[in-house]
Amino acid sequence: MLVLARSRDQSIIIGDDIKITVVEVRGNKVRLGIDAPQGISVHREEIYRQIKEAEKNGADAAAPASGAAPNVPG
Repeated sequence: MLVLARSRDQSIIIGDDIKITVVEVRGNKVRLGIDAPQGISVHREEIYRQIKEAEKNGADAAAPASGAAPNVPG
């Protein structure tokens, strides 16, 4: 993990098209501004984990039960 120190209004560039700026520092909280292309998803980690869990549960529900023959058109 790369660890960088930044102050308010300073930025970090990732690749050619993602910019993260420190917007505000208040106590032990930091507000970040993230400028990324529209096709890049940006989530807080806890939200990302919920999305992945929901995707996994949805895929599990769509999979045939163990031992069941798949429904294949003939």
